[in-house]
Amino acid sequence: QVQLVESGGGLVQAGGSLRLSCAASGRTGSNYVRGWFRQVPGKEREFVAAIRRSGGNALYADSVKGRFTISRDNAKNMVYLQMNSLKPEDTAVYYCAASTRGLIMSSSNDYNYWGQGTQVTVSS
Repeated sequence: QVQLVESGGGLVQAGGSLRLSCAASGRTGSNYVRGWFRQVPGKEREFVAAIRRSGGNALYADSVKGRFTISRDNAKNMVYLQMNSLKPEDTAVYYCAASTRGLIMSSSNDYNYWGQGTQVTVSS
């Protein structure tokens, strides 16, 4: 079992930045592919970014490419999402996820563990 806890959400103006953090506890988080998803009410959970176990390769949704950066610190069992040039359409609850699969993937069905979510609100 892996427990995931997100932090760092909040209210920011358009064009601003936020950094989300996700702490993993339980079985070591370094064995898992880690990802970020987001969801707004009435819509399906949407893939944002994912990173390999080693941290070498990352995958991004087209909507955030060039603005968001995912990173991880396996020594601390942490994963981060640096969000720059935020837009109102980035407003959502952001979820941290972990997958036991070896490849980085964009489907929420491929992730085994989820955090409780942290709200990000971008005002125009």
